[in-house]
Amino acid sequence: MRRGIAAGTAVVLVLEALTIAAVNWILGLAVRHQNMSMAGLHSNAMAAGSWAGGAAFGLFLIGCAVLVARIALRDEMSGRFGRIVLIVCAVVHGVVGALVVGLVGWYAFALMMVILALLVGTLLMYAPEDGPAGPAAASAADTPEPPAQAPPATA
Repeated sequence: MRRGIAAGTAVVLVLEALTIAAVNWILGLAVRHQNMSMAGLHSNAMAAGSWAGGAAFGLFLIGCAVLVARIALRDEMSGRFGRIVLIVCAVVHGVVGALVVGLVGWYAFALMMVILALLVGTLLMYAPEDGPAGPAAASAADTPEPPAQAPPATA
């Protein structure tokens, strides 16, 4: 089940990356064709900023999708760096979800929260097991413990 959720998360992240890149491309075209300036900034510069921001965010989401797909294929977490990247991605989705509710509406907020839930679910399902780790803990686990003694009787 956890492989399926991780694979679904990767697919959703790719679709989101393509959508965000397309929206920023269209916004850049709209700004460029308006021939308006904001505080003296030329419209071509604003369009280039929109395209660069959309490309950067899209590439970040594609990278997260590749990381989650790798987790799904190997059926294990990819290490500390991978966990940190996915946590950052989840935090970004929480912040974007909070912003999008006012700008776009509740349906977009619900979609962002579903993506956030998929990311958090993937992180939790592939969480490392709690327990001793390392060679000292492994050798300590191999040695039998002495039998427990009963507490002394009190009068």
